[in-house]
Amino acid sequence: MAAATVTDADAPAEPSARLSVEHETRYEYAYPVEMAHHIACLRPLSDAAQTLRVFEMSVLPQPAQHSTRRDAYGNSRAYFALNVPHTELVVKARSEVEIRSRYHGLRPEQSLHIARVRERLTYRKKAAFEPASEFSYASPYVPLHEELRAYARESLHPSRPIAQGAIELMHRIHSDFRYAPASTDISTPLLEVLHRREGVCQDFAHLMLGCLRACGLAARYTSGYLLTQPPPGQPRLLGADASHAWVSVWCPGLDAPRAGEWLGLDPTNDCLPGLHHIRVAYGRDFGDVTPLRGVIRGGGKHTLSVRVTTLPLDEPREAA
Repeated sequence: MAAATVTDADAPAEPSARLSVEHETRYEYAYPVEMAHHIACLRPLSDAAQTLRVFEMSVLPQPAQHSTRRDAYGNSRAYFALNVPHTELVVKARSEVEIRSRYHGLRPEQSLHIARVRERLTYRKKAAFEPASEFSYASPYVPLHEELRAYARESLHPSRPIAQGAIELMHRIHSDFRYAPASTDISTPLLEVLHRREGVCQDFAHLMLGCLRACGLAARYTSGYLLTQPPPGQPRLLGADASHAWVSVWCPGLDAPRAGEWLGLDPTNDCLPGLHHIRVAYGRDFGDVTPLRGVIRGGGKHTLSVRVTTLPLDEPREAA
């Protein structure tokens, strides 16, 4: 059942919460893998609204090499290599994070008009480079199509405040598209999702990115987790049993101290990311933030299983 629309702006006081996440990925191979190199993107980010308290990651078999570094977007990536034959790979990550309200007191109607935002993203000779413009172009999983622009145009009128228009677009996607587990995979074309009007969180994030970018705006893909079991009386969010995906749109001058210039939007659940959402990484699309990927020699056919559990360490509490 779809969750009701919620925003942090409705809260009378600024809340916070502590959550734990366990993420297990298991590959089972038909034949031994002789050698493997993998990249994991599993460590949550820390910023003004989210503090990573604990992070532990284990790999079986034991890697011969293991290192960690930041990518171009500031995401943490773990690199590891296996040079012993193995028929099973198990990667476990455990995190504890503290989350504070990112959009407390947000007033969408006071954000810059879309025309002004588009002007700042447009290339002009000798003008200062705007880093957000990198997220206004097509990317491997998010091509730009006229059909996406036509769908988005109703919400993204140039004279409208950008936050207000983007929130309405989120509402429409949530209303017009059906959440259907296993109905698509990463290879499903974006226009097919648009025509079928169904998909999963990854599809809805890519769809919304395509709509925003087709209208000349900058938007990025965010990967993370949702609270598996919400507090009593609150609806269970869709997509909570695996990695989740949502988007953020560039809103310069956004009046929310912990948000910076990016407004998060979760079209799957029709809400602004709040205390239920844990941010892990962001990029142009899913390809930039894949939780685990690699190159192997051998193995033959394989089966993949992923288990994610997100639980509260304590009940949400009001800030002092």
